Amino acid sequence: QVQLVESGGGLVQAGGSLSLSCAASGSFSSINVMAWYRQAPGKQRELVARITSGGRTNYVDFVKGRFTISRNNAENMVYLQMNSLRPEDTAVYYCNANIVVFRDRGGMDYWGSGTLVTVSS
Repeated sequence: QVQLVESGGGLVQAGGSLSLSCAASGSFSSINVMAWYRQAPGKQRELVARITSGGRTNYVDFVKGRFTISRNNAENMVYLQMNSLRPEDTAVYYCNANIVVFRDRGGMDYWGSGTLVTVSS
């Protein structure tokens, strides 16, 4: 069974930094795109950043220059380094990965259970 487990959330003051990690475990063939999403209270879940297996990255405008996504393919990990945090970054952050379980089938999206990031003003 494939699982994604996030870690690293917590409480930080505005202007501070946090680093999130996500580990994929279980039996699978490969991992395609990995991404971080977030969901603030009362709002829809939104994409924060994504990274391909080859290391190409995309960021949404509101985190460009502040957040950095990276991954370790050998360890099936994805990371999100968050700097210059703002109160509006407060949300539950979710790890997402498109994982190929069987080589002759397409990838499927998996989600972690989320980790809370709270930024105080």
